[in-house]
Amino acid sequence: MKKNFVLDTNVLLHDPRSIFGFGDNDVIIPIYVIEEIDNFKRDLSTLGRNARQVSRYLDEFRVQGKLRDGVPIGEGKGRIRVLVAERKLPPTVAVDGHSVDDKILAVALELLDRDRGFPTVFVTKDTNLRIRADALGLHAEDYDVEGVELDELWSGVDELEVSPDAVNEFYANGSLPWQAEADPPPPNEFVVLRDRANPQHSAVGKYSAPRQAFVQLIKTPKEGVWGIRPRNKEQSFALDLLLNDDIRLVTIVGKAGTGKTLLAIAAGLQKTMEEGVYQKLLVSRPIFPLGRDIGYLPGSVEEKLNPWMQPIFDNVEYLMNLSRSEKKAGRGYHELLDLGILEIEPLTYIRGRSIPNQFIIVDEAQNLTPHEVKTIITRVGDGTKIVLTGDPYQIDNPYVDQTNNGLIHVVNRFKSERLAGHITMSKGERSPLAELAANLL
Repeated sequence: MKKNFVLDTNVLLHDPRSIFGFGDNDVIIPIYVIEEIDNFKRDLSTLGRNARQVSRYLDEFRVQGKLRDGVPIGEGKGRIRVLVAERKLPPTVAVDGHSVDDKILAVALELLDRDRGFPTVFVTKDTNLRIRADALGLHAEDYDVEGVELDELWSGVDELEVSPDAVNEFYANGSLPWQAEADPPPPNEFVVLRDRANPQHSAVGKYSAPRQAFVQLIKTPKEGVWGIRPRNKEQSFALDLLLNDDIRLVTIVGKAGTGKTLLAIAAGLQKTMEEGVYQKLLVSRPIFPLGRDIGYLPGSVEEKLNPWMQPIFDNVEYLMNLSRSEKKAGRGYHELLDLGILEIEPLTYIRGRSIPNQFIIVDEAQNLTPHEVKTIITRVGDGTKIVLTGDPYQIDNPYVDQTNNGLIHVVNRFKSERLAGHITMSKGERSPLAELAANLL
């Protein structure tokens, strides 16, 4: 049955293309949403760019016909309409200081009464507004393109029961062909091959799509990767992805203290300084919000970025294994910056660049929207590898949540691609106290 979807302002600011995401149903945009969009159009942030894009889309529809009566969306049966509320919410349900929200809800309620033959759905990313809509008898939903709960997110690891001979063959040959009749695993998925007769007899590997077989992990050098050796199975999986030059996009999801950022930086330094595979290690974190200019802080670009980049610098100096006397003498991450091996780049200025032959790390990627992460990944040039790390449970951006942030969006979209790999890390290794705090608090 055809439905009416009434969109809130935050949906359009989150994803301008949401207009085209409702198939053959009607998309309703209250005029008051347009007024709020207009307030953002001069903003230089991502919100401003999204606001301007929404205005362009609506103006293109306006040329095709009257938005009040409805203009076709694409080649389907869906239409887009811009409506005005002809009545106000009753004083008993109106909320002081929420006049725009009240008007948007009034449009949805009028539509519910007028088009009784078509269900009306109010779509907003505002939790409290969904609660209010539900109390008024409106069916309200969040805008979630992926629709995958965080606990259902692909972990990048699977466990298979196999025969004892299969485990022995894997150890003897270094590989085990995929012979099941079912569909093969996603490319680069890690696997624990467990002997069904003796569960303690097992092997760890990953699925190679080109070879159509399970293969062994990349061996970590005896001296470690810049002195770092994996402390658990998950960290071994992460290092395999980070050290594999055939994998150009790596996503690492994990709570605080799992080592995702430290491992990524160690692998980046190994690939740039020791092996020379990449010309430079480029590290960045979102300056929240992503589009906020750093000009309001004093000093050079590097000095402006210090408050956001200090965790990166701490990890680099830890890997450099500097003594106290060396630190007092002024040695530190500045040496790598001066040599041109390490570059710290604000994501604000990455738009429009082409970045070839570099190892890119984007930390705290859970604070990016799907549109922002698309902007970043499309900057990747020939020979470049990009690593996205983050913790979906620690989100500071009010326009994304645990299930529709840019990091999770990339994990879901690239699951079946041979150029990409993913691992979810759950075991903390920072310290016993940090692990306890992450689990209890």
